[in-house]
Formats: sequence, C-alpha cells, structure tokens
Amino acid sequence: MIERFLNYIENMIPSLVGAAIILIAGYFVTKLTLKLMTKGLTLKHVDTTIHKFLMSVVRVTLTIIIAVMALTVLKVPMTSIVTAIGTAGLAIGLALQDSLSNVAGGFIILFSKPFKCGDYISINGEEGTVDMISILYTRLLTIENKAVMIPNGTVSKATIVNLTAEEKRRLELKFSISYSDDHHKAMDIIRNVITADDRILHEPNEPLIAMCEHQDSAIILLLRVWVPTEQYWDMRFKFIEEVKEQFDANGITIPFNQLDVHLPSAQ
Repeated sequence: MIERFLNYIENMIPSLVGAAIILIAGYFVTKLTLKLMTKGLTLKHVDTTIHKFLMSVVRVTLTIIIAVMALTVLKVPMTSIVTAIGTAGLAIGLALQDSLSNVAGGFIILFSKPFKCGDYISINGEEGTVDMISILYTRLLTIENKAVMIPNGTVSKATIVNLTAEEKRRLELKFSISYSDDHHKAMDIIRNVITADDRILHEPNEPLIAMCEHQDSAIILLLRVWVPTEQYWDMRFKFIEEVKEQFDANGITIPFNQLDVHLPSAQ
C-alpha cells in the first residue's frame, strides 16, 4: 500500500508542479491584466465608478478561470469540474442569495448611475463620499474619514439622496430677532452680507429674504439663496458668522426663549 501511494505521488508530481506553475503565473497575469486595464481605462477617461467596478469583476473572473485551469492540469475531468461548479453554484446560490442580490445591485448601480465615485450621498441614514463601488459593496467615507460598507442590494433598493449631483444648491438659513427690533433693518443687514459675496447665484431664482415665523420669543427671518454646490458649506458657515457679527454691531438682538409669568397681587 505504501509503495502504491509513493508511486501515485511520483506520478502526480508533474501535475502538481504544473498546477503550481499555473497558479503562480496566473497570479502575475492577473496583476498585469489589472494594471494594463487601469492604464487603458485611465487613458480613455472612463468614469471612475465603472473603472473600479470592472476591475472587481475582472479580478473575480480571472481567479475562477485560473482555478479551473489548475484543476484540469491535476487531471480532474472537465465534466466533473463543470458538474462541481454547477452543483456548487446552486448550493452557493441558495446559501448566498443576499450576496447574489448584492452583485445584481452592483450592476443596477453601474448602469442606472444614481451616483458616482466622488459624490456625497445619504443612504438609510449613512452619509459620506462614495469611495468605491465593488462587486458586492459600496464604500463610503464619512466626514470623520470612517469607512462605511453598504451592500449593493441594500443600496439598489434604498432611497438615495445625492447631495452633489447638481452644480448648484439652494442654501436656506433662518435667523431669529427680538420683537422689539426693526425687522426691516435686520433684513437689510442679511441682504448686505450675502450681496458682498460674489459667489452667490441669481439663477434659477434671486435671493429671498422674508419673515417666515412668529415664535413665542422671536421673529424668524428666512434666507434662501442659490450657491455653487462645492461652496455650499463654506458659504453657509460664513453667512451665519457674518450675520451674527453684523447684528451685534447694529444692535439687533438674537433673543433667548422667554416666559412671562404674571402673579396675582396679594389681597
């Protein structure tokens, strides 16, 4: 028995060496192919989203092909390989329905293009910049630079808010002033602050400044202005700070919540 086993090993050595060579060569061929793809897609200015997704698909496909070639060299009958792949595919398909849903979701995202790499989006309460769309997951980077991995199946079925899809965005701010203040003067201050910034847009609408609410302790003034999307946060913080400074300089108060209490006089 030992002799037959040694003979079997001796006869299998060429096949084992061949399979090892295929696996090693396949590793380097895969790296070279992906490198050439990266260079070619970059030169063709292919969208980054499609670029990364195709790289993910090609990597998986080449891995499967190399594995089949190695099994063939090991003299595993092709019919057995096909049968095994089919059986495994069925079993894996039943066991990994969610993963297959993620693959399908990846193709849906790729072709419907609700967002692309570099967009800032919100999905099911998660917000971040799209870093990569792989065959199974969409990777977001949050403002704190945390990586959030969301299954493509979930993404394809979720409500997606793309905050940077358009070149312009409407900025809306509310400012509270005291009932004793001159609201016309306060509105003029807000108008002067925004008109001093040449980044504001006058299309599709002119800036709007209006009184919008009468609250218990304050009058609420509303500002709506269109700004370039990439300047949204910078202009938002700038206007909030400058309006506060100008209100202070011109005697416009930003009131705290107040409660008037009236006590009956003692009899």
